[in-house]
Amino acid sequence: MRKVIIGPNDSDQRLDRFLKKYFEKAPLSFIYKNLRKKNIKVDGKKASPEDLIKEGQEISLFISDETIEKYKKDKLARNSQKFPQILYEDDNICLMKKPLNMLTHNDKNFYQDNMVDRFIDYLIFKEEYSPREENTFRPSICNRLDRNTSGILLGAKNAETLREINKAIKERLVDKFYLTIVKGKVQKPFEINIKLEKTDKNIMRKSSQGKDSLTKFFPLISNGEYSLLKVKLITGRTHQIRASLKEKGLYILGDRKYGTGKDKEFNSQALHNYLIKFNLDGELSYLNNREFKMMPPKKLSQLIEEKFNVRVDEIL
Repeated sequence: MRKVIIGPNDSDQRLDRFLKKYFEKAPLSFIYKNLRKKNIKVDGKKASPEDLIKEGQEISLFISDETIEKYKKDKLARNSQKFPQILYEDDNICLMKKPLNMLTHNDKNFYQDNMVDRFIDYLIFKEEYSPREENTFRPSICNRLDRNTSGILLGAKNAETLREINKAIKERLVDKFYLTIVKGKVQKPFEINIKLEKTDKNIMRKSSQGKDSLTKFFPLISNGEYSLLKVKLITGRTHQIRASLKEKGLYILGDRKYGTGKDKEFNSQALHNYLIKFNLDGELSYLNNREFKMMPPKKLSQLIEEKFNVRVDEIL
C-alpha cells in the first residue's frame, strides 16, 4: 500500500483528474476499476471519481508497487540547463522570449528541444520546482506559438496560477498582439470572423463545422507591395492568423504553409507576438495596466526597417 499526500498544486480538482495525471501511462479503465473495487481511498474512505480533493488529504493506493511504477508518470528531470530568455517573472508567472525555429511543446515521437522543457529546467535550477516532490503538477506554458513564430510565451509556476490564466484566456481577459508583414496593400483596419477546422494534414481551413475564429487587423504602414500589420488575436485557434489572412487573399511573408512559400528575403514567416496585456480579477490583478513587450528578432526588425524605412521601436 502506498500513501499520497495532496499538496497545494494538486488541491481543488476532481479525484479522477488527479489520478489520470498521477497514473499518466495507465488506461482510464485501470483508474475507474480500482476506484470501484475500493483499491483507492481518500482519508481511509471509499472515494468517487467526482470527489474534489483538498490540500492535506491522504490518498491510499492498495495497488502493488510494481503496478504503480509501471503506470506512474516519469519524474526524472532532464536538467539540460538550456534556459529561456526571461522578459518578466514573479512568484506566479514567467514571460519568456521564444525565438524562431523553436517548438513551444515537444509534439513529436522523438525528443526535440522546446520551450516547456527549458522553462521547467530553469525552475528546477532556481529550486522553485522539484519534480520528485510533486504528485502530478508540472509548470506549464499557457499560450502556444508555432515553431516559425517568435514572441512572448506565458508560463505558470503553480497550479492556481495555471487555472487562473487558462480561465482568463478562455474569457478573453488576456490581450495578445502580433506584428506581421503581408504581401499586398492594406489601408484600412478590418476583422476576419470565420469558422476554422483542422484537416488531417494539420492545415486549418474555413468550414461551417469549424470553431469560431475572430481576428482584428490594423495597418501600420505600407509601401504598396507589402504592408505591416498589427494583429489582435481574439480567439486562439491553431494557425488562426495565417489561415484567416489566406481567406482574404493576403499572405504572410515567408509562410510556407498558407503563403506563397519560402521567400528569398526572409527564410521564416514574418509573424511575431510582440505584446501581452492583462485584464484580470483576483490574485493576479496586480498584472493589470502593464504592457509586456518583446522586440522582433534582429532579422525581422531589419526587414521591417528596410521595406518601410522606419525604426521598429518607433511604431510599437
